[in-house]
Amino acid sequence: MARRAGALGRVALALALLAAGGVWWWAVLRLLLVPERTGLVEGFVAAGGWGLSLLPVHVTAYRGRRGVRRVVGDLRSVVEDARGAVGAGVTRASARRRSGG
Repeated sequence: MARRAGALGRVALALALLAAGGVWWWAVLRLLLVPERTGLVEGFVAAGGWGLSLLPVHVTAYRGRRGVRRVVGDLRSVVEDARGAVGAGVTRASARRRSGG
């Protein structure tokens, strides 16, 4: 029974996302094709959908707890990379100051 409820939940979610996508496309097309007859609702729907499209770029999946050794190893590799870049003369914090004379 739980398996069936999970499948129905996924179908309901898919239908809801499809409907939301349809409403967003309706608002965008209305703004593009008939801009003089559109209102605030279409503008808010189009802007909100565009803003939501940026969300997955900044959100990552949770991978569980990371061990202390792994975190320390990651930090150590970052520090070594930074030392190598500075030692090779790739980056400089600021230009040298020269005296007035």
